[in-house]
Formats: sequence, structure tokens, C-alpha cells
Amino acid sequence: MSELLGTLRPRPCPVCGSTDDGDVFAEQHIDEAALDAFAFASRKRPEQMRLRLVTCPVCDLVYANPVPDADRLAAAYEDAAFDSAEEARFAAATYAEITRGLLDRLPDRDGAIDIGTGEGAFLSELLDLGFTNVAGIEPSSEPIAAADPRVAGLIEHDVFRADVRPPESQSLITCFQTIEHVHDPSALVRDASAQLKPGGILLLVCHDREAPINRALGVRSPIVDIEHMQLFSKRSAGELLLRGGLERPTMRPIRNRYPIRYWARLVPLPDAVHGPLTATLERSGVAGRSLTVPVGNLAVWGFKPA
Repeated sequence: MSELLGTLRPRPCPVCGSTDDGDVFAEQHIDEAALDAFAFASRKRPEQMRLRLVTCPVCDLVYANPVPDADRLAAAYEDAAFDSAEEARFAAATYAEITRGLLDRLPDRDGAIDIGTGEGAFLSELLDLGFTNVAGIEPSSEPIAAADPRVAGLIEHDVFRADVRPPESQSLITCFQTIEHVHDPSALVRDASAQLKPGGILLLVCHDREAPINRALGVRSPIVDIEHMQLFSKRSAGELLLRGGLERPTMRPIRNRYPIRYWARLVPLPDAVHGPLTATLERSGVAGRSLTVPVGNLAVWGFKPA
């Protein structure tokens, strides 16, 4: 196996702990020569590579098994490339709209952490929403280097961990399109729950593997990717929050707004077709226009018990 992944090791289901692999969702498919700086980058063009994925018969999670160890995975993200600042701003606006609908349910607006914050576009949205003591956690160097000066000082170059903040100090913790990437999603939720104030909210955005578009594309869906250690359904997302100590798990599908050039990047087409398509969109002047599309993403949130 490539140095990027190291030796792969078996693991139990990272939500419920079951050691029953269940059915194979997709066999491993990796081209070692194609593993480059974008293999673990955000909003990249899909390479159609994946680890072996299995379906948990207990909680319905699809998860990679075997996987790289946590240190190897952290190193892959540390060195990941970054070229999606435009898309990050669009995503942050979508996430801000979701957050705005939860403001009245928070204990206050003092203390907010964005896990996997990238270059910090959502941190600006949190400041605009009136949050204080805002911070972002980001494991990759390149997006931090691209951060806007307004939020650059709020980003901590690290992975989220149990002691990142004192217990019960945060009103809101967010984790957008990141929970699929982490080695131990249950630990992330438990640690977030411990750092939330009573009544505080953990807000996730994840892919819904059961959404119609993902069902239709199957293993060709962009969500079936070497970066993704697990893929959630509504059932497994709810289990993740409940087992992590949160209550009243709530979820709803969301629609994402991005430039057309980004949507074109995600289409699973051969290089010989994809290149000319992208060039045509740019020449026509429509590539930069934004388009809202339901692509099977899910907003999921739960409350720290009061």
C-alpha cells in the first residue's frame, strides 16, 4: 500500500462498536499512482477511489474497514492541497442559513467552534451572526494560509480533541462535511458534547447515502471516496448523536448552492469528456453562475441535555 495510507488496520463499527462487518457495500479500489496532494483535499474532483466499505447490521452505518491509523490519516490531511476558496464561501452561506434557524434554541451566543473550518469562511458568518469567542479547528496547512485576515487569528492548526476547550464552555459546535473524514466520529461527538453548555447544540452536515441521487449513482457517487471513512444514513446519524450523549436528534435535507463550474467538477465523467466540458462552460461565461441543487446532503443536530 502507498506511503500515504500506510498499513491498513481492521476496526469495529465507529458508531455502535459492532464487530459484525455485515454486507460489503463496495470493494476497495485504489490506484496508488493517483494518490497525490489532492487525495485528501476538500471539494476536489472525484478520483473514483475508495477503501473497502461495509454496512453495519446494527446501526446502518457504511464504514471503511480496514483503514489507515489515526496518525497516518492526520498526516494526509496536514499535507492536503487546497484550491476551493470560492466554493467554501458558498458553502458557508448555506450553513449560516441553517444556523440562523437554531439561534433562538441556543443558551447564548458566547462560545462557538467550527471543526474542519478550512480557510475559515464560516467563522466570518458566525461573527456576523453575533457570536463571541469563536474558533476554528483545521488540520491542513494550505487552507489556513489562505484565510481572510478577519478570521486568520481564530483558526487553530490542529485536530479536534477532548481538551481543545474547557467542559461546558461552548454554545455551538459545528462540523460541516467533516464527520465522514475523521477516524473516530463517536469520539468527536462525545468530546463535543462534553464541551457544550447545557442546552448547547452540535450541528453537523453530512452526506446522506440513502438520498435518491446517491442511490442512483451507487459506487460512482462522489461520496464514495477514499477520504470518507464512513457514510451516514438518517438512522446512523441519529445513532451517532444519541450514543454521543446528545438528545433530540433532528435532521433535514439541505440544498447546496455552488458555481456551475464546481457542479461540473463533481460529475463522474472520463477525463476526455470532462476537460472539454469544463472549457466550454468557461468560454460560455456560465461557469461562474451559481446554481442551487439538492445533492443528498443532510443537516443533523442534537442538544446537550440540560
